Amino acid sequence: MSGREKPARLPVAIHARIANRRKDFLHQLSTRLVRGYGAIFVGNVNAQTLARAQHGKSVLDAGWSFFRTMLQYKCDDAGVWFDEVDEAFSSQTCSCCGSRTGPKGVAGLGIREWTCVACDRTHDRDRNAARNILAVGRDRLAGGIPALSAHCAAAVD
Repeated sequence: MSGREKPARLPVAIHARIANRRKDFLHQLSTRLVRGYGAIFVGNVNAQTLARAQHGKSVLDAGWSFFRTMLQYKCDDAGVWFDEVDEAFSSQTCSCCGSRTGPKGVAGLGIREWTCVACDRTHDRDRNAARNILAVGRDRLAGGIPALSAHCAAAVD
């Protein structure tokens, strides 16, 4: 073995160790979620499309598609309801009143917090999207659970 071969193997081993840690973390997280909930709803994020954007490598490194697949087969095995929800406009739509008053377009992606002009409720973009995805999933699951959460219903009244 020459002196050139050893340094070339080091990055491969480091990346393999990182990949194994990420995979282990995703396994532990997905198992904890499946054991803790009777129904899991996820947005239908297209990781390949996001990977073509500015932060593409970090999207692929996060392993979103792998995590979604892992959640799905673990839910199937454990008898937990799993459903993918169309997440279009989920961060723009108010989770309290349902009006689409949030920041729009690519320029609006940088705005992380916004206030609904219809109900005057302030939203964190990611939490608002999660509430909307959960509401759609619950509607599919139960066919009638109100989309408004208790704290939002009080704000609408």
